[in-house]
Amino acid sequence: MTKRKTISVLTPCYNEAENVENLYLAVKKIFQDIGRYDYEHIFIDNCSTDRTVPILKTLASKDKNLKIIVNIRDFGQVKSPVYGLMQTSGDAAIYLVSDFQDPLELINQFVKKWEEGFDIVIGIKKKSAENPILFLFRQFYYNLLKKLSETDHIKNFTGFGLYDRKFINILRRLDDPVPYFRGLVAELGFNRVEIEYNQPKRRAGKTQNNFYTLYDIAMLGFVNHTKIPLRLASFVGFTIATGNLIAAFVYLIFKLIYWNEFDVGMAPLVIGVFFFSAVQLFFIGIIGEYIGAIYTQVKRRPLVIEKERINFDK
Repeated sequence: MTKRKTISVLTPCYNEAENVENLYLAVKKIFQDIGRYDYEHIFIDNCSTDRTVPILKTLASKDKNLKIIVNIRDFGQVKSPVYGLMQTSGDAAIYLVSDFQDPLELINQFVKKWEEGFDIVIGIKKKSAENPILFLFRQFYYNLLKKLSETDHIKNFTGFGLYDRKFINILRRLDDPVPYFRGLVAELGFNRVEIEYNQPKRRAGKTQNNFYTLYDIAMLGFVNHTKIPLRLASFVGFTIATGNLIAAFVYLIFKLIYWNEFDVGMAPLVIGVFFFSAVQLFFIGIIGEYIGAIYTQVKRRPLVIEKERINFDK
């Protein structure tokens, strides 16, 4: 008798007490309807301060398919989800956020495409019900990174998708302390298909995203997948130096021709100093981002440290 395959569902969460139970029940119903697979639903919690963990523990005491990993502290939105995917045991793993912004109806389509032979099946945001200004900023970032990246990059991709065990095994062997998951999906080159969807609003609760977390993820994408900002510093420096030399020569000619009438004044000097200072600070910041990434890599810290796990086999 052929052993039934297992599909894992991985859901990162932090202060999602209003959503986790409904999400657990919705995923359970989907796999009951599919019927032909065993499943496990793993929630990896980033040390929530609300009732998220007690709610999950109550549910897990009645259903062994529900598994919980509780981190000892908040390790952020980059490390925790990747670590969670590495803990899955299924023949495929589905990455699913806890706020219902990943449409659950796509799970069935993901599974069917996987059965057709695709190693990776991902959802791509076509439209979003989020703040339109924020969505435009995201569009700009994805377009910019796609143009600058030295490897393929997927626009409007958040991580929502299904990943075959082959991909998960490669992910485990990378040993990257700060993995940029969205970039790795494209970079590793597995057989992939994309399914478009319209992203709904968060169902309940408040997002934990803020400017700093979004900026952190955005810069991680840049420093992991392109060296162009560093090279741009050299190009900009050369261009400004050339322009400055030309301007100085023009000023000299004008001064020699119109010695008494032409007054250089302090304004060009002040403007030039402030402009060059701003350019220098900008590129020092860029270099700092790359040095920070190198420093993080050198430390080789673990992705997360677990506080406890529930319903996992010993």
